[in-house]
Amino acid sequence: MKSREAVVLRILELIESQNITINKLSTISAVPPTTLKNIIHGYTVNPGIVTIKKLCDGLGITLKEFFSSDIFEHLEQEIE
Repeated sequence: MKSREAVVLRILELIESQNITINKLSTISAVPPTTLKNIIHGYTVNPGIVTIKKLCDGLGITLKEFFSSDIFEHLEQEIE
């Protein structure tokens, strides 16, 4: 799995666990809905750390908590 896919899976996992929608996450994190949907649907290849931090703030978690998931344990090497 690539890191971009892992970020998307983690976002989806977190919104499901908090029982909120993508639009609700957009509202509580101040990340525009188009930006969030572009990340989820793969149009944004490299979501920035500032955007991920805003999502974390909206979700009430730290960056460490975001990345402390088995999803990030076995990422493919992305150096080509």
